[in-house]
Amino acid sequence: MNRHAIPINLCDIPAFRLWEQWFLLTSGDFAAGQYNPMTVSWGFMGIIWNRPVVQVVVRPTRHTYAFIEKYPDFTLCAFPDSCRSVLSMLGVKSGRDMDKIKASGLTPLPSSRVAAPSYAEAELVLECRKIYFDDLNPPAFLADYIAPEYKNDFHRVYYGEILAIEGTSSYRRKI
Repeated sequence: MNRHAIPINLCDIPAFRLWEQWFLLTSGDFAAGQYNPMTVSWGFMGIIWNRPVVQVVVRPTRHTYAFIEKYPDFTLCAFPDSCRSVLSMLGVKSGRDMDKIKASGLTPLPSSRVAAPSYAEAELVLECRKIYFDDLNPPAFLADYIAPEYKNDFHRVYYGEILAIEGTSSYRRKI
């Protein structure tokens, strides 16, 4: 994939479309060979504390949870539609049971600012450092459609400051 660094002020991310297409969240340390990816379709992007930030949610029962708890950073990667079946597999299979990266055929690469890897096939890479987390709290659920999403496995929300963005020209605002 032909990606280039994109300054945050020139980045043009269609957030709703990308969350619907899914991102690949990866936490860990590429150089040490200790990392795990999972497909995510829930999250937010925006500005908080005067910083560009993403929010991702991970259930404690997911294998990736141990990695995102242990390591200070993560990547969030968007892929072309041709990778949809790979992202589906990465979202339903566990890294506890198999080598998901090998099975996916994706090519992990070192990232420019964080230890977590990015992928050669990605169209967009957001390199993020964790800056805050919180656990979802059932008494705070105000809408009746939220509680049915859970039994007792409540997501932890991670805020990641976007440190670097790399993407194809379609993610760079034309000036």
